Amino acid sequence: MVATDRGPRLLFDWAAEKLAARLSVPITDLPQPYTLNDVVCLFLAARGRREEAYVRLRAIIKDANFAPPTALQHLAGITDFDLFVSTTPDALLETAINAVRSGGAPTTDVVSYSPNRVADLPGERDRLERPLVYHLFGKLAASPTYVISDEDLLEFICALQSEHLVPERLFHELEHSHLLFIGSNFTNWLARLFLRMAKRQRLSDPRDVGEVLADDHSSEDDRLVSFLQQVSVRTRIYVGAERFVEELYKRWQARRKPVAVGAAPTRFLPPAREMPENAIFISYAREDLPAVQQIKAGLDAAGITTWFDIDRLEVGDDYDRKIRGNIARCSYFIPVVSATTQRRLEGYFRREWSYAMDRVRNMADGALFILPVSIDATNAAEALVPEKFKALHFTQLPQGYVSGEFAARLKDFMRARSG
Repeated sequence: MVATDRGPRLLFDWAAEKLAARLSVPITDLPQPYTLNDVVCLFLAARGRREEAYVRLRAIIKDANFAPPTALQHLAGITDFDLFVSTTPDALLETAINAVRSGGAPTTDVVSYSPNRVADLPGERDRLERPLVYHLFGKLAASPTYVISDEDLLEFICALQSEHLVPERLFHELEHSHLLFIGSNFTNWLARLFLRMAKRQRLSDPRDVGEVLADDHSSEDDRLVSFLQQVSVRTRIYVGAERFVEELYKRWQARRKPVAVGAAPTRFLPPAREMPENAIFISYAREDLPAVQQIKAGLDAAGITTWFDIDRLEVGDDYDRKIRGNIARCSYFIPVVSATTQRRLEGYFRREWSYAMDRVRNMADGALFILPVSIDATNAAEALVPEKFKALHFTQLPQGYVSGEFAARLKDFMRARSG
């Protein structure tokens, strides 16, 4: 929703009206209410030049220079979000992120897809150093490289299903991440198709991640609701995109740990590819990466060297030997316990825990090596961990925020070890 001279309106409803005027399309010949697709189709049917529609639309939106709406500002303000996939070609989301996170400085990376120029994420999401907006259906341009009609959308969807034209890193992230579909206007079958494309498996197959559809129309589509209830049980529907974002933003703010006035923000630096000597090994479930990044940033600030595996795409015996060797020579081992580890009865992190126990068997009774950390309400009594973990002290670090007491205790341990 953008603020126009006639009050708040959906951006592309407003743009359809302006484009019809620029292209001299008679609105009396259009269905009411008409869409951008209707305007473009009637223009092309009257033998208009396809390229002109893209040039005109780009100029209309750029000249309007709308301010990002509150909903996008709130979404941008949730700094735990680092990868945004936009299905519209405008720059409002990018502008909102820059405004909220960097005072307007252009610090957001932007990538756009088109079938004739496949662009992917620059690297794995875990290694992104800046927020990134990926325009899945193209970005405003003077050339026909973005979606403005149903035919364009069909071409993009077909290309995204091609083995040679799919942005592989992006779709790997979509497959393995929880997804929020906010404000989507996908029709029944397009919603099903897009969800299936993102998950890359039958929607009825078990999966560890889920999806939320937050918009004004999905809940009113009885056939779509019935399909999701019967087939995609991990998918939830909420009514109202703006209300959903506002509530999400409020809850996220409430869960954040207040930062002292004047305190410098904690900056996360990705771990080195190879583990440094005497580093503390952090073992975690992939879904808990944001909290683990916070733990590393807090311990880095205290001068404590930590390491964790961020290349979770590696597989095979060589990878396993590397991890086992790192656990065998690290100074201490921090298993991160959470609601995620409670839910996941299988996972590589459990193998790491087993390797840590193997090392403990060669240690003297009472030797300190494993330092369990809980990042939520999970406690030692209920934790699904090796039995010997339960006899150890569990440190509570909500969302990964490192307390001064925990950092000081670790520094004492490190000094005692080196002494």
